Amino acid sequence: MFNLTTNAAEQILRAAAELQETEHTLPSLRIAAKIEEGEIVYGMGFDDSRENDVVIEAAGVTLLIAPRSQELLEGATLDFVELRPGEFQFIFINPNEPATAGGGCASQSSGCGSCGGGSAGGCN
Repeated sequence: MFNLTTNAAEQILRAAAELQETEHTLPSLRIAAKIEEGEIVYGMGFDDSRENDVVIEAAGVTLLIAPRSQELLEGATLDFVELRPGEFQFIFINPNEPATAGGGCASQSSGCGSCGGGSAGGCN
């Protein structure tokens, strides 16, 4: 099962509320993972549910995971942490990561992920 920390959920809900002003419904967050050059690469963004998606309700957030990402995300946790003073970022803590890689960071898809700090689309 995929896990979501309280900090991550709060940031996602803030971004979703901004989007909800124009969409009129609370959007779902798609979480994706694939292997590139021996490392797991992550992506996340607001999306609609598709056939065969795993739908997870966690801390008020609806998460969508496509079948091809399920195995890579099994047991993973999405967190939102302060890496350095004033620098916040979404990170994935994943037991499936290769031993040489550290925790992954989310890509900047659909305004809710950041890699390398800074603000992305209102999620900070």
